[in-house]
Amino acid sequence: MSKLRNILLGAGVAAIGAIGTKKAVDYLRNRGKEEVVDESQGDAEDIAADEVAYATVEPSSVQDFLDKSFGNPGRYVPTRPPKVFEYQGEQYMVIWAEDNEKNKNQMMAFKYTDAGRKMVASVGYTGDATDYNLNLDGTDFAIEVNGEKLVSGQGETDGADEVDFVLA
Repeated sequence: MSKLRNILLGAGVAAIGAIGTKKAVDYLRNRGKEEVVDESQGDAEDIAADEVAYATVEPSSVQDFLDKSFGNPGRYVPTRPPKVFEYQGEQYMVIWAEDNEKNKNQMMAFKYTDAGRKMVASVGYTGDATDYNLNLDGTDFAIEVNGEKLVSGQGETDGADEVDFVLA
């Protein structure tokens, strides 16, 4: 699980608890803050195939990452607790933010590999329209918009109040 800690350190994101484990479907469906795991537990070592290892992250701690990554400080402001997790040996970070430049919500998902960080999903959404650019082929994940799961491509669909990163 040290890879999760390396991702957090590399992105300049502070974990607010130890790394915990949870059923993947439950973790991904939770839109609120994850329970902070007792720091004395240390890192989660063994996880089942249907579980994720996750780090609890304070939404404000990803602000510096967003500012540096997109070169426009304050453009993106986190709106939901970010998800930083490992699932079946792959590491991901998912951030929900308000895009102050385009006046819409944005969900961004990054996959971490030995070659570096790659954005695999970008979804902009308002109550009127949702636009997306997805490259989740070859992963176990999809984006859920209004009950519809999307995996790849660019396009637009109906507006949404929430967009979720889910198991495909």
